[in-house]
Amino acid sequence: MKKNRIDLTLIIIVFVGTISLLWSCGQKQETTADSNRADIIVYGGTSAAVIAAVEAKKSGKSVIVVSPDVHLGGLSSGGLGFTDTGDKSVIGGLAREFYHRVWQHYNTDVAWKWQPKEEYGNKGQGTPAMDGENRTMWIFEPHVAEKVFEDLVKEYDIRVDRDEWLNRDDGVKKVDGKIVSITTLSGETYTGKVFLDATYEGDLIASAGISYHVGREAADVYGEEWNGVQTGVLHHKHWFESDISPYIVPGDPSSGLLPKISDEHPGEKYSGDGKIQAYCFRMCMTDHEPNRVPFPKPEGYDSLQYELLGRVFDTGWDGWFNKFDAIPNHKTDTNNHGPFSSDNIGMNYEYPEASYERRKEIIKEHEQYQKGLLWFVANDSRVPDGIRTEMQKWGLAKDEFTDNDNWPHQIYVREARRMIGEFVMTENELLKKRPTPNSVGMGSYTMDSHNVQRYVKEDGFVQNEGDIGVSTNGPYAIAFGSLVPRKKECTNLLVPVCVSSTHIAFGSIRMEPVFMILGQSAAVAASMAIEQDIAVQEVKYEMLSKALTEKGQILR
Repeated sequence: MKKNRIDLTLIIIVFVGTISLLWSCGQKQETTADSNRADIIVYGGTSAAVIAAVEAKKSGKSVIVVSPDVHLGGLSSGGLGFTDTGDKSVIGGLAREFYHRVWQHYNTDVAWKWQPKEEYGNKGQGTPAMDGENRTMWIFEPHVAEKVFEDLVKEYDIRVDRDEWLNRDDGVKKVDGKIVSITTLSGETYTGKVFLDATYEGDLIASAGISYHVGREAADVYGEEWNGVQTGVLHHKHWFESDISPYIVPGDPSSGLLPKISDEHPGEKYSGDGKIQAYCFRMCMTDHEPNRVPFPKPEGYDSLQYELLGRVFDTGWDGWFNKFDAIPNHKTDTNNHGPFSSDNIGMNYEYPEASYERRKEIIKEHEQYQKGLLWFVANDSRVPDGIRTEMQKWGLAKDEFTDNDNWPHQIYVREARRMIGEFVMTENELLKKRPTPNSVGMGSYTMDSHNVQRYVKEDGFVQNEGDIGVSTNGPYAIAFGSLVPRKKECTNLLVPVCVSSTHIAFGSIRMEPVFMILGQSAAVAASMAIEQDIAVQEVKYEMLSKALTEKGQILR
């Protein structure tokens, strides 16, 4: 009898314990779900992502930034410090606030560690780099930009979950045309009322089943002149001005092509293709010895990769140092320049649709290519003595990207996916041939595409194709419809980076100040949609434009 009582007691204890455990697990799951819930979920770590989150908070909304990146700011903090601004007068709102905070930093003595402020000068693109009248600065070091973004996050108490990668297979839950939640590879699920895809790649729009395009549309799709294949068009100076053989043994096709030259026909002029403009890293370099790290020789270095550049030098070309653009403290924002430079032409076609693992491989190959390029110019006997000797004075900046061997943490994804939304921006809007409806911000930079392919011409010599630079003849408006998907595809998503635009229109829109402008406008629209419990496409433009204008955005 006593034994039966003990057994019954044990059963009761186990039963109660099990119920308690199940209840506590349920409570934990509910708490976790609640903690990952916000009015607005921003996916991405770019400049647009941070600015959108700041605006969400300013608009009184809760927000979580789900960032695959550890470092915030994308290219703005990733080496692109010589800002592509165009007409600075149309950069308003929080974007201008960012450049004002940069100006504030450089008005402190501590900012000038390696160089006196007065020695840097006051050069800029059209307006001064240090614009005292407008209290803005447009040229800056990478770590300064990152600090500004981090200060904004701290000041506005914005939650940022870093190193969280969207599960692109089944991580987007949609119900009745609305995104309910997104889940990352770590298993975290984020629930929101409105979502923003602020990535360079457009991973959220793709995973959510939104229409998009990769590559160049044929020119006749939207009635454009500068879209599609552009063989024979020679803009800028990023093409081979001399006849140079593409073959390992010059003039001998049987010897095979040199690396990174396509053996395919480039395509008929104006035809569309799935190819995208070249990527590179915007390198922060210095010739100031106390802060210089000599260029490392990359593992697997192969001088044949740069033989074509050697042949360019043989023609007497001397433009190697022309895009070592000076930023403060004896540093540069070094960009691609010339027929063979830091752009790794043709090596990124897979990137937009590639898996995370494959993207890492592509990024690593670009890094190896650029590091090998620097080593070649500084050390190889094929390089003219004067250029090689000068290059040996340069190196990577020791105090930049300190957790990544002084190499930029962000590759320049100039273009990946582009949404096909409610309105598609084309060159016709940018050139003011057609009016743009419902402006939510302005751009002004040249319609700029870097080279897309390197091929062999019919005469047997090498040439680049795809480099385009066409002025927009002044600022242009960007339509609200280019930030939202077609209503039938999704009603609670906004896209301030991979906007609905053609390849050539995106060539101008894709500038960092514009991404910040559109990030703020997207967040204002998201807040209005939440307050009125309507689809983002149903936000009344009259109310939106009034709110944006009050917040300092320039719409016309």
